[in-house]
Amino acid sequence: MPASAAFALLLAAASPAGVQHFDLSASAPDRQPYRAGGHGVEPGGSRTDFAFSVAVPEGLYRVTVRLGDQHVAGETTVKAEARRLMLRGVATRAGQIVTRSFLVDVRTPALPAPPPNAPGGSAVRIDARDRAEYTWDDRLTLEFLGDPRVTSVEIAPAIAPTLYLVGDSTVTDQSAEPYASWGQMLPAMLDDTIAVANHARSGATLKSFLTDLRFDKVLSRIRPGDWLFIQFGHNDQKAEWPQTYVAADTTYPAYLAAYIAEARRRGAHPVLVTSPERRTFDPQGRIKTTLGGYPQAVRALAKAQNVPLIDLNADSRAIYEALGPKVAPRAFANDGADLTHHDNYGAWLLASAVAERIRATIPALAPHIVTPHFSPDHPPSPAEVAIVASALHDADRPAGS
Repeated sequence: MPASAAFALLLAAASPAGVQHFDLSASAPDRQPYRAGGHGVEPGGSRTDFAFSVAVPEGLYRVTVRLGDQHVAGETTVKAEARRLMLRGVATRAGQIVTRSFLVDVRTPALPAPPPNAPGGSAVRIDARDRAEYTWDDRLTLEFLGDPRVTSVEIAPAIAPTLYLVGDSTVTDQSAEPYASWGQMLPAMLDDTIAVANHARSGATLKSFLTDLRFDKVLSRIRPGDWLFIQFGHNDQKAEWPQTYVAADTTYPAYLAAYIAEARRRGAHPVLVTSPERRTFDPQGRIKTTLGGYPQAVRALAKAQNVPLIDLNADSRAIYEALGPKVAPRAFANDGADLTHHDNYGAWLLASAVAERIRATIPALAPHIVTPHFSPDHPPSPAEVAIVASALHDADRPAGS
């Protein structure tokens, strides 16, 4: 028996119930291609970068990785599920092994079935795009990027406070480059005692999030002591979408208030987030207002309901104006052709603003922030924020696999 296989057997024999160990050194048997219901390496990737999946039930998991190599140096970035950033650029010297831990939320579309004759559904209404992502499936997926040196991975069921994120494309776990959102950067800014469950969805509105049963999914999982971060507005303001449009002065705050009430009824803590502004400069180099009265409606509701406020609208404007019209496009997808959606650099900046607001306004969560203080008026340059691009794309994985 190869030494690596014998080592894996010894680890398994010594493991507590529910803990799984995997040897991911270069030639280990656990690096086999993924097999349904088991574990292994997903298709796609590159010469060095790879994604490793393990079939697990829905739930929260603590992942412990041992990074490094006895012979060569490395620098490992780890993302989970749909490109959620967990570890950024962990450098190891030759002969150095470091251990890092983080929490990953895994979910499926299944919902508790409603009683006979009761309205509702037994699953979230997902589409082919959802099924092609590493989010709504039966496994936990880890992507190792950069110059990865991975010795082993341990996965164990966990219980921890969780930040549930609901919103649209500016929050969601974007599944493919060059897009990214602040919600998928936030996990890397928190310690390993609190989790992020990002349920936001591109194109979502307050109404569609209800009719697609996505909010039902959140409410089926959220527990007393958890947090619900709510950010809608970009799509809700579209009067050309008559079935989901809500007015800033009436129905918009009413729907937000319902989300707040549902969280509180379950003992969770609601948090309101104003939508980031679009990147549209006026001739004086100031950001134009494109969201109308929606950000102010969120601010007013937060005050009226005594809910913590993350004013990302104000911070985004400060960030873009500090970067200026020439540099700000570097923070947006498609080389700045997109005025709304961010790339990895822009998503990191907005997540940094969210983390700083958490530190300043939510005392219970402040100790969990592990990144340095951030000033929207003085954002770091693109050269100072290096985030390795993911090697996998939706096309690498057939829908429903």
